[in-house]
Amino acid sequence: MPLHLNNLAKTQIFNLEDEKTKDIYAFAWDDQNINILKYNKSLFLANQFTDYIKMEANRNLIGATVNTDQKPTLYWISGNNKNVLITTYDLDYKTSKSLNFDFPKNHDHIINTFQEHNVFYILAKEKEFEHLLLYRFENKKCEIKMLDFSPFTFKNKQNVTISFNALIQYFPIKKMESDSFNPIDLASQISKCYVVDDHLILTFDDRVERTLVFEVDLKTGTMKDRIFNHPVSKSPLRTANSFYNDNKLFQVAANKDELLFEVKDFDYKTTIKKFSFSKNDSIPFKSSPFFVQTNNKKPQQLKTTAKFLKDLDGLTAGISILKNKKNTFITFSGFGESLDYYFRSDSPEEFGVREYYSVSKMVFFDAMLNENFDFASDKQSEPLAIDNVFYFLRANKKITLYDVLKLKNDRILSYYDDASKQFFMRKFTDGFMIEQNRNSIINKSTFSNPATFGKINSH
Repeated sequence: MPLHLNNLAKTQIFNLEDEKTKDIYAFAWDDQNINILKYNKSLFLANQFTDYIKMEANRNLIGATVNTDQKPTLYWISGNNKNVLITTYDLDYKTSKSLNFDFPKNHDHIINTFQEHNVFYILAKEKEFEHLLLYRFENKKCEIKMLDFSPFTFKNKQNVTISFNALIQYFPIKKMESDSFNPIDLASQISKCYVVDDHLILTFDDRVERTLVFEVDLKTGTMKDRIFNHPVSKSPLRTANSFYNDNKLFQVAANKDELLFEVKDFDYKTTIKKFSFSKNDSIPFKSSPFFVQTNNKKPQQLKTTAKFLKDLDGLTAGISILKNKKNTFITFSGFGESLDYYFRSDSPEEFGVREYYSVSKMVFFDAMLNENFDFASDKQSEPLAIDNVFYFLRANKKITLYDVLKLKNDRILSYYDDASKQFFMRKFTDGFMIEQNRNSIINKSTFSNPATFGKINSH
């Protein structure tokens, strides 16, 4: 599809599936135009519309929905994050209409945005109070629900009670993707959120004893809380964390002597499976070696469980889950980042000026659970569709502007080729991509491994 985009530094590509018609929309915009491409479920171009950027200038696209009349709506946030421009596009008549939404005075900052069943949501912080605000945008209306966390107790790593506001200030809530790989630095966060089946799941692993979970009904705004105790070790735990997936809560805990892992039913809080491994045990079901990596250097292998637990000590444990059909793929990990410094030799000061830089460290290994939640070897398993997407992107490193859309069983990669001025959409499925019945994907930790890290403190 020929497509010319200006100023790629100010460009986004965004995909959306209409859940009712299964049509796929691609939005590509620059500093002059917004291009809307509509494809049917067979990926044939059905309609398109290019509209001039007007009030959308100097804004960022944060979400999209499709209304009951099959008209896409885009949500554009202002530079100061105080206003959302809601623009609905009519592809048949080539017109657009916009509404402005101003955040109320008690709005502080945006935590996350997401779309669920053609409804757009903004999760935000309310000023001063121990509340979050949930904005629900549907049919040109916005409902605001208040989520009150003031009755609950939270602690920091020194086991000192802190406020909810302090907790999410130092440990911001990060959104996890249930149907994609989550980088290790994200999986190690202690404050997480998940969106599934018109519910928002918030989990807080602020202490090694338990996971505090809140389940929010997105339609009504009602909130339920529940506590899941972490696995218990013979020695005091040093770190613990959790991950929600498919109505299960997966918990990992560790110290220098032991690695513990449990799978729990989310509704009944019952333990489905539990595992424990001492530093003297081997873990034969690993689908990758133990790895340790400092900054973005090449990962180094660790030979024993004891060495893995030693390197994990002092880091924040993490666990990432991806379910595909009957199997559940797991990355066990630990992540931490600290500041170090050196003295500049060219400094006019007698002892030099300190130059600070961040040092990140991670440890990780992969494993797989079968449908009975028993560990199994994945040596014969085929790559997932998302594996193949990343494999394609790594083989085509010049692709820098893209988006990935998950369908029921496949993935759609949309990307822009600046050299040919073409817009492409490719469908990826599970299975091997090349004729030799093998893929150069060695292990899934390659994709869990982030290329760069933000300023994330270990805790």
